Amino acid sequence: MTWALDHLGDILTRAGQHAWLAGLPLLLGLVISVPLGWLAARTPWIRTTLLTVTGLLYTIPSLALFILLPPLLGTGILDTSNVIIAMTVYTVALLTRTVADGLSSVDASTRQAAVAMGYSTFGRFRAVDLPLALPVVAAGLRVAAVSNVSIVSVASLIGISQLGYFLTDGYARSFPTEVWVGIVACLLLALVFDLVIQALARLLTPWTRVTA
Repeated sequence: MTWALDHLGDILTRAGQHAWLAGLPLLLGLVISVPLGWLAARTPWIRTTLLTVTGLLYTIPSLALFILLPPLLGTGILDTSNVIIAMTVYTVALLTRTVADGLSSVDASTRQAAVAMGYSTFGRFRAVDLPLALPVVAAGLRVAAVSNVSIVSVASLIGISQLGYFLTDGYARSFPTEVWVGIVACLLLALVFDLVIQALARLLTPWTRVTA
C-alpha cells in the first residue's frame, strides 16, 4: 500500500496511457465493425467469409503482432501507433460477429413494418436495426474492452509505457508488490471501461429498462 501511494503519480500516468491504448482501438474497431457486421448480416456467404477471416485474425499472438507491425508500417518499435493498430485489429475481430449477430436478431416483422412505413435500406438500418441491436453490440463492446485492457499490457515487453510496466518491472526485480499493483490497476481500469459502456448502453436504449 505504501509503495502504491509513493508511486501514485506514475500509476495514474501509466493508467492514462493504458486507457488511451485500449480505448481508442475500441472506438476505431466499432466504427469499422458496424459496416462489416451489416454486410455479414445481409449476405450469408459474406458472413461466412468475414467471420472466418476475423476469427483467424484474433488468433495471432499479440506480442508477435506488436513486433511484426513496425517493419510493415515503417514505424519505430516504440511507436504507440503499432499497438493502436494491433488492438484495432483484435477489436474488429471480436465485434464484427457481435454486430452481425445483433442485426440478425432484429425481428423480421419489425423490419417489414419499417419498410411498409417507407424507410429506405439505410434509413431502416440507422433508425430501426442498429438501435434494436445495441444491447447485443454493447455486450460485445464490454468483452472487447476487457480484452483490450488485458492485451495492451503485453506491449510492456517491447517497451511501450502503460500499466503492464509494473508487471514486467516487478517480475524483473522479484518485487511482488509492484506486480500486484499492476494487476489491480488493470482490473480497476477494465471495471471503469465496463461501467462506462453499461451506462452509455442504458442511456441509448431507454426502452430496455425495466419499469416498476
